[in-house]
Amino acid sequence: MTVSIEAVDMVIPPEANIIVGYSHFIKTVEDLNEIVRTHVPGAKYGIAFSEASGDRLIRFDGNDADLVKASIENIQKISAGHTFVILIRNAYPINILNAVKMCQEVGTIFAATANPLQVILYRGKNGNGVLGVIDGYSPVGVESDEDKMKRREFLRRIGYKE
Repeated sequence: MTVSIEAVDMVIPPEANIIVGYSHFIKTVEDLNEIVRTHVPGAKYGIAFSEASGDRLIRFDGNDADLVKASIENIQKISAGHTFVILIRNAYPINILNAVKMCQEVGTIFAATANPLQVILYRGKNGNGVLGVIDGYSPVGVESDEDKMKRREFLRRIGYKE
């Protein structure tokens, strides 16, 4: 049996964020669609979900053709059963992440980011499995008092703190 471990780059269109997770049921794509649509009505998004049995199709939904296409492309790169990708614009993962985690089919969230993202895959006999992710870059230092002040000001400027 030949196995390998590989890192694949995710496609994240400009001004978009990505959520990558694991779920277990064909109705996932419809439930995730409802979550995004109802939690942030102005969001643009694409969702793709990879079945692990039965027809073994990539199921998809969304309201933005480019984000739907990129979601499908990412799932094709991952090619692991029961994996999903959500790409969103005009919203942040924080706006939908708790609802996504509470979705009864969702088992794990691997990443929620706008950073460059690599998914680490184990390629085995029956297919691929997600081992983890590389989200962005490694740290280069520890924040200073000035950095803390910038962080706090940023969060208040974008409305996430008062």
